[in-house]
Amino acid sequence: MKQSLQLRLGQQLTMTPQLQQAIKLLQLSTLELRTEIQQALDSNLMLEPADELDEGDEAVTETDRSDDGNDAGSEQHDGEAATSDGESADSDTTDTDTAPDVADTVDDHDGAEDKSASDQSDIPDDLPLDSDWNDIYDGSTAYSAPGGDDEQREAWENRTAGDGGGLHDHLLWQAQLSHFSERDMAIAEAIIDGVRDDGYLGVTVDEICESVTDGDEPVEPDEVEAVRHLIQRFDPLGVASLDPREALLVQLEQFPDDTPWLAEARLLVDKHLDLLGSRQLGPLTRKLKVTQEEFGQVLELVRTLDPRPGSQIGTPTAEYVVPDVYVRKERGAWRVELNPEASPKIRVNSYYAGLVRRGDQGNDNATMRQHLQEARWFIKSLKSRNETLLKVATCIVNHQQEFLEQGEEAMKPLVLREVAEEVEMHESTISRITTQKYMYTPRGTFEFKYFFSSHVHTVDGQECSATSIRARIRRLIAEEDARKPLSDSKLAEILKNEGIDVARRTVAKYRESMSIASSNERKRIA
Repeated sequence: MKQSLQLRLGQQLTMTPQLQQAIKLLQLSTLELRTEIQQALDSNLMLEPADELDEGDEAVTETDRSDDGNDAGSEQHDGEAATSDGESADSDTTDTDTAPDVADTVDDHDGAEDKSASDQSDIPDDLPLDSDWNDIYDGSTAYSAPGGDDEQREAWENRTAGDGGGLHDHLLWQAQLSHFSERDMAIAEAIIDGVRDDGYLGVTVDEICESVTDGDEPVEPDEVEAVRHLIQRFDPLGVASLDPREALLVQLEQFPDDTPWLAEARLLVDKHLDLLGSRQLGPLTRKLKVTQEEFGQVLELVRTLDPRPGSQIGTPTAEYVVPDVYVRKERGAWRVELNPEASPKIRVNSYYAGLVRRGDQGNDNATMRQHLQEARWFIKSLKSRNETLLKVATCIVNHQQEFLEQGEEAMKPLVLREVAEEVEMHESTISRITTQKYMYTPRGTFEFKYFFSSHVHTVDGQECSATSIRARIRRLIAEEDARKPLSDSKLAEILKNEGIDVARRTVAKYRESMSIASSNERKRIA
């Protein structure tokens, strides 16, 4: 193949490390942002916590507040103090109408860094969508802490306060108190290991026999069944059962023999669970030889049982959310402000910044200059994130004021494109800044994504939010007669009478998205 030189024109998007950093910070949650800031503080000597802001220090704060819910904030102060020889150091400029109360100043004292390395590029408000920056940005930066191996992490650091033992630990504790022989204890441990979170046994008896070894003598299925029957009487009752029928029968054993309708309840659970699941009232009353009213009392006894015995133990640990913004009503207007505790405040250490000497090409000075530039870009990226977060939150509040005042049924339709056009940013930027960000409101704490929903046309040509429709469906179902629940067709008819033209299949889709059973499953027999 002949080699040749060719001249071609083309376009290629190149993302600077500073832009990659800004994009990364945009999509971080509050906890992830704190980790990122801590890593920067540990690895960059120019950065320090800013508990109290002093004049001449460069810092980023989160005391931003919107005046009336419509304005994102006041004028931004961004610049650096003049150097001792009268020359002004380089300053990064941003839009002055989107940075509320953010101080960003640094006093270089006797010297300043080289200007040629600082003015590489500004962080644009419109972050690119089509570029896959993960391909060129592996998450590590010059300020990332060295090492970072999992070996450096202590095991207890990932545990939350109040972590208790789960279902398996609870069962093992009871097994150790049951005075099992060594052979039976080995079988019990194998059975408990096979219990799922819902309390049912997830392995077969043959698999348990194969997993237990006691010398050359094999474990027989009868031995496993004997130990399993004992474990079924542990707390919670019915654990290690093979199916709901077995678990419910074990739980019925706790009732005294003179309990009303106990015999009929045992017969119902033992022989006719399939008919009960399909809500066949007629065949059930005939097989149990009871009237409809008597069957209701039998059913009330069965409802006291737990078909998922394992769910009583080992409830999941609660996960707490730190809101990124606060929304409150003051003097008749909704105000939006950033949560000052959402991320630590940081600034450039003025003493170390003053040690940087212009024109000095030494290794130490070059390292300090690099750290200073990285510190300024990191603070600039944090400030850009705060500004974008506040602008988007203010825009959402302006659109959803009726929701804040009246509730879910007053939610208006809103899509990312509308917010992007209003704040003059790209949809990808809005998508990043609304992911894992939370807003504290008088009606609760919601993720930003919660306020975005599609719309459905009403009879008079207006638009209604899908969130509002789901709230109305939930209200109608909560108020229905349990003996005659509303079908999807009936719900669609009621909504149409209220002015919302929605199809039956759409009602079914919304109902299923809220994990609400169908009308047949919601029907109460008694």
